[in-house]
Amino acid sequence: MQKRLLAEAIGSFALVSVICGTLVGASTFPGLSAGIVGISLAAGLTMLAMSSAFGCISGAHFNPAVSFGAWVAGRLSPQWLAGYVAAQLVGALLATAMLFAVFMSIPGFEAAAFASNGYGNHSPAGYGLQGAAITEMVATAIFVLAVLGASHDDSPAFAAPVAAGLALAAVHLWTLPITGTSVNPARSTATVVFAEDWALQQLWVFWAAPLAGAVLAGLVDRFILADALQFDTDDARSPMPPPPIAKAEGDDLQPKAAG
Repeated sequence: MQKRLLAEAIGSFALVSVICGTLVGASTFPGLSAGIVGISLAAGLTMLAMSSAFGCISGAHFNPAVSFGAWVAGRLSPQWLAGYVAAQLVGALLATAMLFAVFMSIPGFEAAAFASNGYGNHSPAGYGLQGAAITEMVATAIFVLAVLGASHDDSPAFAAPVAAGLALAAVHLWTLPITGTSVNPARSTATVVFAEDWALQQLWVFWAAPLAGAVLAGLVDRFILADALQFDTDDARSPMPPPPIAKAEGDDLQPKAAG
């Protein structure tokens, strides 16, 4: 159990460090840091790398929305769900604490938004609550469905990390101008600790919307994808190596057929 939770904490730390570090750097040094494309690539490549490194240990969720979707899909027990979310929050908080210490070494640096997600006046492009909530829900559903769908037993071992990385990069390209891109409640929670008061007041949206999207993805995986992927074992081809989300030790991470 300790190895799984440590893997989730480390992966969450790496993901939040790169995403939020790139975002804060972009706002602090507009002419030197990455734009939307660079930030999106940083997010996707980090997800790909960390999923490849830790998928065989924990399933490489690194995000409460992914864990919640896996639980809805019947692929993660409630006990593991609670442990994973706690580990992900710890990793994310350590990441933002590290980033805060780094950026505070710049003379005159002010945390301000500190890569926090927001809507209304705090949306990069001024999107309101409705637009932000719908965007986060749909983007999270797309991301979580990509992770779950690519990690069934008959998928190649490389499928889940590649799908997760590409999907995360894609949703960043879409949502960065709208909310600053959450799709990850741990990432949103970790930044509010060092940001202005408005970030905490708007945090609920970046839990509610991603979790709603995760429910949608989990239901699709459980009642559509899992059923479609069942086949007669007499005619089955030789099994591929189990993908990251399905090859962590223990039955509670294994994909389960719906019904």
